[in-house]
Amino acid sequence: MANRRDSRIEPSFEGPPRAKSSAGFSVSEEDRVVPSNRKTSAMRQSAKTKPSRRGSGKSRRGLFGVLGRLAYWCFVLAIWGGIAAAGIVVYYGAKMPAATTWAIPDRAPNIRIVSVDGKLLANRGMSGGEAVGLHEMSTYIPEAVIAIEDRRFYSHLGIDPIGLSRAMVANVVGGRFSQGGSTLTQQLAKNLFLTPDRTLERKVQEVLLALWLEHKHTKDQILEMYLNRVYFGSGAYGVEAASRRYFGKSARDVTLPEAALLAGLLKAPSRLSPARDPKAAERRSQLVLAAMRDEGKISAKELTTAMSAPASRVASYWTGSENYVADAIVEELPDLIGDVRGDIIVDATVDLTLQKLAEQSIRRLIDGSGKKLNASQGVLVSIDNSGAVRAMVGGYDYSTSQFDRASEARRQPGSAFKPFVYMAALEAGRTPDSVRNDAPIKIGKWTPTNYGGKYFGKVTLATALAKSLNSVAAQLTMEVGPDAVVEAAHRMGVQSDLTANTSIALGTSEVTPLELTSAYVPFANGGYRPDVHFIRRVTTAGGKVLYDNNGGAPRVIKPEIVGMMNSMMMGTVEIGTARKAAFAWPAAGKTGTSQNSRDAWFIGYTANLTTGVWFGNDDGGPMKKVTGGALPAQAWHEFMVAAHEGVPVRPLPGTWRSTPADTIVQDELPPNTAQPAPVPSASVGQSAPTAQKASPPRAVRPAETVDAGGFGMPGGGGTTASIKRPVPPADVGGPVKKRQTSILDILTGG
Repeated sequence: MANRRDSRIEPSFEGPPRAKSSAGFSVSEEDRVVPSNRKTSAMRQSAKTKPSRRGSGKSRRGLFGVLGRLAYWCFVLAIWGGIAAAGIVVYYGAKMPAATTWAIPDRAPNIRIVSVDGKLLANRGMSGGEAVGLHEMSTYIPEAVIAIEDRRFYSHLGIDPIGLSRAMVANVVGGRFSQGGSTLTQQLAKNLFLTPDRTLERKVQEVLLALWLEHKHTKDQILEMYLNRVYFGSGAYGVEAASRRYFGKSARDVTLPEAALLAGLLKAPSRLSPARDPKAAERRSQLVLAAMRDEGKISAKELTTAMSAPASRVASYWTGSENYVADAIVEELPDLIGDVRGDIIVDATVDLTLQKLAEQSIRRLIDGSGKKLNASQGVLVSIDNSGAVRAMVGGYDYSTSQFDRASEARRQPGSAFKPFVYMAALEAGRTPDSVRNDAPIKIGKWTPTNYGGKYFGKVTLATALAKSLNSVAAQLTMEVGPDAVVEAAHRMGVQSDLTANTSIALGTSEVTPLELTSAYVPFANGGYRPDVHFIRRVTTAGGKVLYDNNGGAPRVIKPEIVGMMNSMMMGTVEIGTARKAAFAWPAAGKTGTSQNSRDAWFIGYTANLTTGVWFGNDDGGPMKKVTGGALPAQAWHEFMVAAHEGVPVRPLPGTWRSTPADTIVQDELPPNTAQPAPVPSASVGQSAPTAQKASPPRAVRPAETVDAGGFGMPGGGGTTASIKRPVPPADVGGPVKKRQTSILDILTGG
């Protein structure tokens, strides 16, 4: 054992290699983690003995080595970056629907409304303008947009790496986001399919959709879709809507400065809108012009000319009163054609020339006398004999108030409602020569008084209507009954609910100017009540007819009654309260003034047009002694004179010749009986029993006796002269059929 310990061999890392031990344990140089100093020293010694190379070769090898390693690592990073990008694309792309299901969404439909004389009234719909083909619009528009937004549009594949890189560098150098790298195709993809969120997911999806758009559509198709859908600020979607919004013209007629302004809006539509900041919009348009010159789209001379004559925008948007008509049309369309699913063209009944005449008349009178008379609003509605609305002004200024007072505001008509009272009386057997005593009367607790407190004693119904005597109208209402008056008004075209009480004789139930005017149309056309309408025809952009108004109107008054009423209401214009309305044509009508001059009306007509005018205030505040024979009659006169210029004169329908006074034997009146006998007490809303007995409502009178006595006259048992004149029956037109829906039930619109 001792010998074995004495003979123990320790491992050694120095000296020459030894024979392999019997135990099999040995460590060679190759087993070392760190090379020994001996080997290092040997290598250094060997290096010293080798001949040295030229220094330039050593430097070259070091430079190439650095560049090689840099290229290598760049290549590696590029591979890994590509893998990472591909992974992101695959991840977010997998969250999108299958590409086979992708489709261009329908553009928001446009409703193009055209006047009867072929002029554009308005565009309505989400876009606010029709789609215009690239070949139709001004060539300056696409050139300006490409120059400032995507100058390599026709060369890239939907994404522009050069433009994106340039934008990234500019943003980094500037320290802020000042440029975007999106192409027009990417912007279209975003507008069509995506939300405006600035996220990595949306950006990836935008790129994929842009590549798909480029694959499916030509460059011109993409550019056309973009220009017809992109937002240009101030509520205008698409180049046509923007052109009309800012310049009052079609995109087909846009000039170079105007095209530059439109293209400049795309960077920040709301902020750069000329309606909000004209100076900012002008500065931006100059940058667009410079870009167009750099791209060779315009010459130096064109640039100079455009810079010196910048685009001028319209003073205000949608101030025209024709927009009241456009709104009414948009609200009526769903009942006629259902949902609007594509661009349509609406041929309206409105004559734009007449519309402008009406607007000018209303505004001129309010501008000239409104402040002095405390009148801030006016309405004018004109309807032809077929029920077509030829003009409708719903207020003083559409831009400040889109509320349509013509079709939506219900106001008390005052004496303008009296024709329905007299019509009911004529249908019950009275005639224009029937006599009533105009004097103070009392009906229950109500005592109707004449305007100004003046009474005229015994007068014919024709005179009473011409002078708008309240006392006589109240007497007639008691005679025929309030229900008969309400029925007559509804039969003629009034749609509002009416309260059947005695005070209805003075127009205490509220109506709209549109329905009251329409209810006078049967007087003008011979006794027929047409459906009042704004739309003649609706067609698709391709010409397919979706709706066509076929007209048609039932008779609601006998011709004899029409003749009597026209004879009576002509007196209003000739000798009565509307003398200011008279002009070269035979005309008739009725004025109306509500309590404290809160409402002033004149509804008048010729054989050509029926026109109603109203003046007042939105808050119901009283005007300063404005009556229907003042501002309303003046506005009516101005409009009707212009509307009838060059039109052959026509008489009003129907005939009536008043009986000479000396052939009528008046009732024998006792001496000193200037006032009528006491009127039997009757609550408002109830007719006197004796009146109902003497003249039942809507009774057919076979006799030909002119009623010269009647309710409220002293000496009621006196004799009357028998005048041989046929009296038409009163039951004309059948039962009342009230329209259940209004043409304006809401849009928009529009």
